[in-house]
Amino acid sequence: MRNEPDRVDWVRVMPFVVLHVGCFGILWVGVSAFAAWAAVFLYFIRMFAVTGIHHRYFSHKTYSTSRAGQFFLALWAGTTVQRGSLWWAYHHRHHHQHSDDAEDAHSPHVHGFLWSHIGWITSRRNFPTDYTKVKDLAKFPELVWLNRFDLVVPILYAASMFGLGALLERYAPGLGTNGWQMLVWGFFVSTTALFHGTACINSMAHLMGKRRFKTEDDSRNSFILAIICLGEGWHNNHHRYQSCTRNGFYWWEIDPTYYGLKLLSYTGLIWGLKSVPQSILEEGMRADHHKSVAASQRADEVHSNSGLRHVLPAAAAIAVATATAAHSELPKKADGPAIHKDLSSELVKPNTPHAPSADDRVI
Repeated sequence: MRNEPDRVDWVRVMPFVVLHVGCFGILWVGVSAFAAWAAVFLYFIRMFAVTGIHHRYFSHKTYSTSRAGQFFLALWAGTTVQRGSLWWAYHHRHHHQHSDDAEDAHSPHVHGFLWSHIGWITSRRNFPTDYTKVKDLAKFPELVWLNRFDLVVPILYAASMFGLGALLERYAPGLGTNGWQMLVWGFFVSTTALFHGTACINSMAHLMGKRRFKTEDDSRNSFILAIICLGEGWHNNHHRYQSCTRNGFYWWEIDPTYYGLKLLSYTGLIWGLKSVPQSILEEGMRADHHKSVAASQRADEVHSNSGLRHVLPAAAAIAVATATAAHSELPKKADGPAIHKDLSSELVKPNTPHAPSADDRVI
């Protein structure tokens, strides 16, 4: 539990190591266009499972589904190879309770970038699931089973990738792929990229981006992370209000996970998507307005100072030039007068009495 030592458990972390080592299989199996595009497609399909299922359903219950639908969603999320949904929900809820404090398992401000990105998931302290913190989920034995045997779904998924590649090699040889190639690209490469994409939220969403809302942590909104993680980059929004289905609160904040969940709601698999309260939207608009005004004022101030920086040196230069000219010998034309008269020579001299000469004296 939380009192376990915060150090790497190398035995339990071996599957995680194998996942990364397996990526080097591309040196053996090579690459085909089909395998590469399949890896990209599977990245986004399973990123949706992380963001839309692990996160927005199991962690925050931002929409509803049936018990059968819940089990299907848990199976889908199991293909992400990020442990069971109950483990995921427990640690994420704990993160929100202790965001960026000493108890936060993956705060980059407390533990540093590398630990928050990858180290925390290898720690013995963070392996267990505290079922008392996810009682709403732990009452379903099928979810507890999937959480306890969290390697079952990933193994089946890896086997399906190999089987798909073998079938394509036999029935669609023009695609240039095979079982081993699909295993490497569809499972190892795609899953490793998926892990690091997800981990960017833990390590970077509290470091890069802008803060719209004044939350008690350092969560931030990042367009780049929103693209990589299908809308999860609007992290400051999420930390301000966690109970709505969408993280992109406004129409211009791209949130593919929300769009996907909206489509699923039309099928009847899920329903009851929760919207952002109007009060939260207005709070965000006010915050954006104040920041816009402040930025405008700073720009005006910089512009004014910039004008002074140009005017003052020019005035100083003129003053120096004038003083220098007044005290310097002026250039003259050949055999001619000075270009400019020296007005000092024209100053009226004092009117002193004229002393009479000897010739002027009256004898």
